[in-house]
Amino acid sequence: MSDAVSRLRDPRTIRERATRLLTRIERGQSAWFTFDPAGLERAAEATLAVARRRFPDPAAIPLHARWRHFAPDGTDRFAPLLPRLSTLAPRERARRMIDLAVVSVLLDAGAGPDWSWREPGSANRFARSEGLALASLDMFARGAFSRDATDPLRVDAERLVRFTAGDLAVGFQVRAHNPLAGLDGRAGLLQRLGTVGLDRPGDLLDLIAPPAVKEISATALLSAILERLGAIWPSRLTLDGVALGDVWRHDAVRTDDATEGYVPFHKLSQWLAYSLVEPLLEAGVAVRDLDALTGLPEYRNGGLLIDHGALVPRRPELLRDSFAPADEPIVEWRAATVVLLDRIAMLARERLGLDAVSLPLAKILEGGTWVAGREIARERRPDGGPPIRVQSDGTVF
Repeated sequence: MSDAVSRLRDPRTIRERATRLLTRIERGQSAWFTFDPAGLERAAEATLAVARRRFPDPAAIPLHARWRHFAPDGTDRFAPLLPRLSTLAPRERARRMIDLAVVSVLLDAGAGPDWSWREPGSANRFARSEGLALASLDMFARGAFSRDATDPLRVDAERLVRFTAGDLAVGFQVRAHNPLAGLDGRAGLLQRLGTVGLDRPGDLLDLIAPPAVKEISATALLSAILERLGAIWPSRLTLDGVALGDVWRHDAVRTDDATEGYVPFHKLSQWLAYSLVEPLLEAGVAVRDLDALTGLPEYRNGGLLIDHGALVPRRPELLRDSFAPADEPIVEWRAATVVLLDRIAMLARERLGLDAVSLPLAKILEGGTWVAGREIARERRPDGGPPIRVQSDGTVF
């Protein structure tokens, strides 16, 4: 792999490029946003209020990960599967958890405002991230991703390559009156996941941490995910023949190398990295330096900043029209979100008297910014949607 591609996969580059774009906003050079420090203060206070309400003991805040979405109402739907996995060796249990985490995260792009999923055997309906999580968990539990009906709790490549949008529509209860944004894009991700040279996603364990390895860095974890799974992303921008995935262009990013103009985010890949921490612990592998990863630049975290006035739209069409992920205002919004989440984390630690070791960014996201963003969205808009509408193809947000 070229040095340029490696640079665009490094979280330090994500922060560096994001900082450049936020600096332009702060200097009044952006055509789309201005920055208000008082709004950032309000966003930080909203985050702290949510964290204190949900977790009176800050030390008890869990990491932001897909596993939290399996218990949206306090009842953990993954827990009933544990007895069925208890006879397996720890590393094999970890592989099964990775199988689930990978497919569930890849199916986690924005569902759109009109979709929901009804839990079988109950009247419970769940939308957005929790609905996507529970639908994917239900499919996993029923063996929808397994090649062997007698061994349902696994995900196999030979099943994924035959997986269709119709299969996904059945599992996600998609109907004309219950449309899921990006259905074809999601199915395409699963199909391509079946072609990356892994018999199952859980085989990532042996690539990330062979049996003798007991600790890895978060950066190494993300690098392994991007290296092995990079080919699944739709072919948008490419560099040196490599599809870059969640990387976009902004003309204000000037460099003296081949990465000029490129702004990386790798949102779903970082979401997956956060979500693999617990399966790796199941295998006896610790992940260090988790704060090397960035906050997730998606519409809940980004919406928190706009709704509290930290980022102020300069044009009325930003709050009226819909935009593609490649559009300049969306790239700027996501970049600002990355940096401002770091600032919220610093403010939260100062006020709680904790450091980055005891309160890493992943806990602040969970504690946290994501829930605070959802709550103010519900206050501001009837559908609880984001302040800026982004066209979803099922592979980015």
